[in-house]
Amino acid sequence: MRRRDFIAGLCSSAAIPLSVHAQQSAMPVVAMISAGSIEAAAYRVTAFRQGLNEAGYVEGRNLAVEYRWVEGRYDLIPEMVADLNRRRVAVIATPASTAAGLAVKAATTVPIVFGVGTDPVKLGLVASLSRPGGNITGVNFFTADLGAKRLGLLKELVPRASRVAVLSNPANAANAEATLQSVRAAGKDMGLSIHTIAASTRREIDTAFAEAVRDRSDALLVSGDGFFASRRQQLALLAVRHSIPAIYSLREYPEAGGLMSYGTSLFEVHRQVGNYVGQILNGIKPIDLPVLQSAKFEFVLNTQAASLLDLEVPPTLLARTDVVIE
Repeated sequence: MRRRDFIAGLCSSAAIPLSVHAQQSAMPVVAMISAGSIEAAAYRVTAFRQGLNEAGYVEGRNLAVEYRWVEGRYDLIPEMVADLNRRRVAVIATPASTAAGLAVKAATTVPIVFGVGTDPVKLGLVASLSRPGGNITGVNFFTADLGAKRLGLLKELVPRASRVAVLSNPANAANAEATLQSVRAAGKDMGLSIHTIAASTRREIDTAFAEAVRDRSDALLVSGDGFFASRRQQLALLAVRHSIPAIYSLREYPEAGGLMSYGTSLFEVHRQVGNYVGQILNGIKPIDLPVLQSAKFEFVLNTQAASLLDLEVPPTLLARTDVVIE
């Protein structure tokens, strides 16, 4: 399927009123709220649908899905949820956004399945991992808690680095705070000076890179964030243009031309979230579905980007990569 055809299909699906869905059949309706953009959604929606299929649901046959694209505008989520409440959706999924998970929980009593990058107990989303409590459960994929690991890989590839900039999104405050806490502690142990820069819009990303250059940052760590993921090509291009080695949270960044990434697979996270949505539709309560924790992480390196940045990859580092993009 061509990319534009996939996007057109999603747009038409999301545009059909739920009254029409109800007239066509008595199929349940669920919602998926994505922090990113529709252009970056293809593989994530495929994974979400795969999880639904595993639980016995096929979109368009015995299930309807309403898609919502935040595109970094986390302030729009309460309005989106209010609309979904009026439409009486059965379950709301927020597969890869801490900010979305928090906003949705605050706005509805509908069952929720989240995907968050830090401890959901500390966030106040659930009472415990084994017995979440209330109307919510989901997946913790640890992206914010891996800041120290990413910083260590960055230092290994750029041993001369003494000052590292950390790009975070203040609109995704809980995730940004958790990432900065992890990186600052690790930076102190490594003798690195950590400088924070912020961006919540496309233009602010440009400004943030200019700030990193002005402050003579030797390298950059990009926080895990749905909006940043939707702007991964912009981030990769700016990093090369300004000669700043950068590490990211998802393999999609080096696939788009970025230098390297360390984190879990969001395909798997979306599949797990979709499966939990299906299990809830089958009658299992969120409180009886323990919070899942990602256990597999991958280190991805783009050697062409390293060459463009005049970086020599140590053989010991190259040997530990899970995926090499040439």
